[in-house]
Amino acid sequence: MRTDIFARLDREPEPPKIEVPRMTWTRLALFGGTSAFYLVIVVAVMLSTWLVTLDWKIMLFRPYQQWPELHAFLDYYVVLGQRGPTAVMVAAWLGWRSWRQHTLRPLLSLGAALLLLNVTVGAVKLGLGRAGPHYATQVGSAELFAGGDIFPSGHTANAVVTWGILAYLATTPRARRYLSALSAVVALGVGLTTVYLGTHWLSDVLLGWAAGLVILLALPWCEPVIAVVEARILDLRDRLREQLRSRRGLVPSLPVATGRPVPGLFPPRPAADGEPVRTPATAAPAGGGRGTAAARGAGLPGSQLAAQRAHHPAAHPAHSAHHAVRSERGPSGPAGSRRPPHSRPATGG
Repeated sequence: MRTDIFARLDREPEPPKIEVPRMTWTRLALFGGTSAFYLVIVVAVMLSTWLVTLDWKIMLFRPYQQWPELHAFLDYYVVLGQRGPTAVMVAAWLGWRSWRQHTLRPLLSLGAALLLLNVTVGAVKLGLGRAGPHYATQVGSAELFAGGDIFPSGHTANAVVTWGILAYLATTPRARRYLSALSAVVALGVGLTTVYLGTHWLSDVLLGWAAGLVILLALPWCEPVIAVVEARILDLRDRLREQLRSRRGLVPSLPVATGRPVPGLFPPRPAADGEPVRTPATAAPAGGGRGTAAARGAGLPGSQLAAQRAHHPAAHPAHSAHHAVRSERGPSGPAGSRRPPHSRPATGG
């Protein structure tokens, strides 16, 4: 019976050596070609060329009326290009990868790609202001600068970037090929679905594909910035950990009970009249006689042994006689005060 089924769910003991994509000559050529295609689409729409005529022909054909049985399914399928749901799904997957591989690069790469997408696509949308097919007012017009925000298609560009980032961050060539094909199929389907539903012109979808591909091809230029941000975040995390550890180290630990009083923890209580004064066990008498040695051997302090002898004078006649002589002495303190009996422990000489 196999026991390593869930082994891949554990964190890797060491961060894997992930190859960071570089801006190679092939990628530069693709980036340049895609950027040129992007500019051609924009110019063709602004000049109201044959591309705008094709947009109108497809819109008047009304695909959603020609194949109404596909409408219910494609209403759900187009969600794969919506920024909110797709970003949450992909971020959850990349977050698990970041935790497992001890690196923030997957999440930071996704954040950089979405930031570039919002800035570039949003700026062109607001700048050109093209209205959608449902809001067109003049047949054959490009509907530019009409207060719209559909050119390029945000659903299409987001599908290219969000699903393409999985192929960009793949760790093996085989996984990169499969994920590239999957993201291309999803982005192609999302773009054609918006044309079917009549929410975008065909030229919007073409420009959305180009915009998303340009962002993916330009991501290697963002890798140095991603590395710097990751290093700073990890450094901040380490400093916060050190601060927490230092704060915990300043809290004093409570003394462990050892059966003997801790010096200085509890102040001595003043003795009442007729009560023997108890001295700490650590203050050994200077004489070091038999009583002290016996007390140390029995595990009792000298003061307690002296108190016991005081309460039993018959057992130690010499000791009781000694105290009787000391108790008859005159006062050694201020006038009118007498030292209480048994005020000093027996020192044995």
